[in-house]
Amino acid sequence: MLDDELERLGQEFQIPAELPRQLVGTMARDQREPRRWIEHAALQERLRGRVGSTRSRLRWLSWPPVRSSSLVENLNSRLRSDFFVRRHLGPDDLALLQFFLNHRHLDRSDRPERVGKTQAELLTGRSHPHWLEMLGYTRFSRA
Repeated sequence: MLDDELERLGQEFQIPAELPRQLVGTMARDQREPRRWIEHAALQERLRGRVGSTRSRLRWLSWPPVRSSSLVENLNSRLRSDFFVRRHLGPDDLALLQFFLNHRHLDRSDRPERVGKTQAELLTGRSHPHWLEMLGYTRFSRA
């Protein structure tokens, strides 16, 4: 939906559609970051004095991001039991925990195509052996 609106905005101001997209990216940067102002100056030159009106329209188009801590709280609730059992986790423990979380199969998901796959498989698009086998262990199986 935002892409369609950016296309219409480009047509309205008679500018290439890539410029409003770049302006959205620039506006998302921290104001204390020097790169923001370098990009802003380059866009201002390309927009020939229409930065203010374009930026005001973009503020209406790009609604504010949802600020939610639910993802972090979800992760913390999953890790809390591990942290409680061992008050001190070293870097090796965290690396192993990260490996486990990236390579265990998802039992359920809102998206059916993700069920039964690991985070690593979803990221790379390639399947891999069980995470225990990747660590050099033999999985137990009943004969």
